[in-house]
Parts: sequence; C-alpha cells; structure tokens
Amino acid sequence: MQSLKDRIEQLGKTLGKQNIPKSYTDYKTVRLEHEALANRDVRQLQKEGKRSRIQTLHGRSDLNPKWTFDNLIEDSEDVKEAISIAHSFIAAHEDTAWRKSGSHMMIFYGDYGRGKSHTAGAIAHELINQYEITVLYRQLSTLLEMRFFSYDYSATDNVGEKFREINQELLDVDLLILDEVCVNESSLKKNAQSWLGNLLRQRLAHNKNCILITNHNLAQLEQALGSYCFESIKEYDTYKVRFEGPSRRKEIIPSQVETQRTTGYQPNQVK
Repeated sequence: MQSLKDRIEQLGKTLGKQNIPKSYTDYKTVRLEHEALANRDVRQLQKEGKRSRIQTLHGRSDLNPKWTFDNLIEDSEDVKEAISIAHSFIAAHEDTAWRKSGSHMMIFYGDYGRGKSHTAGAIAHELINQYEITVLYRQLSTLLEMRFFSYDYSATDNVGEKFREINQELLDVDLLILDEVCVNESSLKKNAQSWLGNLLRQRLAHNKNCILITNHNLAQLEQALGSYCFESIKEYDTYKVRFEGPSRRKEIIPSQVETQRTTGYQPNQVK
C-alpha cells in the first residue's frame, strides 16, 4: 500500500513535475536566520552611529589631531611617568562607579615644549574613542580675553552671547582641558580669579574632570590663581605631573656653532 508521500511523488511524475523538493525548512530555522540577519544589521547601524558620534565629539573638542600617544616622544623619565599615569586615568573610566564617585584633576606643569599639551590631548583622544567622553580644549588666556570683551555692551559681534554659550560648555563638558594657565601672569586679576574659582567649584559639584596645564611651578601657580581659586583645586582628587625633560620643539635661532660657521660669502664687502 502506497504512503501519502509516495502518492504525491507519483502524482508529480504523472503531471510532469519532477523537481518537487523532498525537504523543507521549518519555521524555527527560518526565524533564527531572520533574527541573525536583523541582529547583524542592528550591530552595523550601532557601529556606524558610534563612529558618527565619535567624529562629532572630536570635532567639537578643538583638539590638535596630532596629539596622540603614537606621536608622543618618550625620551625622558618624566614623560614615561606621565604616560603611565595617563593610561591609568584612562583605564579608570571603565568603572562607571568611579566616574560618579567624585571629580578628578590633573595638573601638568613644566617649561615650554616639554609635552604637556600633547599628553593631555592624547588622553582626551583616547577617552573620546573608548568611552565617548565629551571633551573641550581651551586656552585660559583666550577665555579671559573673550570674557573681558563680553562686557562691551556696544559691540555688534554678539561676543557676549558667544561667551555665555562657551561658559555653559565649560560647565557641562565631561573633561575640560585648560591650557596656558596664567601664562605670562604672576597673578590673575581678582575678578578673573573669582570667575575661574566659581567655574571649578561648579564642575566639582557635578563630578566633572579637569586638566590644567601651566608653565608655573605649583607654588607660583597658587600665587597666580589666588587663594579662592586654588582652594577649589584642592577639593578635587588631584594628580600632579611635572614635565622637566628636553624641549621637543624645533629651534628657530641657530646654535652657536652654526652662527660661527662661515660660507665664504660676506655681503657688502668693500675691496
């Protein structure tokens, strides 16, 4: 006696349909295949979205794109120590509880061209890439100039409104890098000390992190910032990093040996 399957195959042959499939894919397998494809598409969209967000964060940070660890010259012990501290600071961001536990401040101090800004920028780039941390790099002197001109109520360039917008960014951003702190200044004016002190205190209250970069030593920095502002810094969990290695910047003024070298040609010779 023929089974139902045999009868269907016999009917197919009779009707000239020789290629009737002998197997089929069940619903569960089809569903799993579609879910896998859907998850793949979602992961791709998430990856593209993250890439777009990171590009936006880099664009708004105002960081020098060359300030990376790959470009940082490790030619002295102070730079090596700074890089070690920097990597520890970056790795700590993996712990969300640490991020919310308090405010952290790194003070990079030392002479010009020692790698302070470069190291701070490298930290910022890594935090953006790994954790999508919002970063803002600003020179303090530029902010103080803009703040001064914001009081010109007769100005037509909206500098007051621009400064208020920037001031809000200074408060909101996750990591604020202030460079050239008190550059060429033995003491900030009292109103500037108060403004900076208030800014740091408000960031402290909202668990926001800072990096201060200065050419002063710590005693000179305290004198330049004033007691009120420096007391704000003391409230942070503070890491102090001194840069004292050789300058990495190219020389413009020739060395003594080069200036003594003659070429055989001397202009304005009178014979």
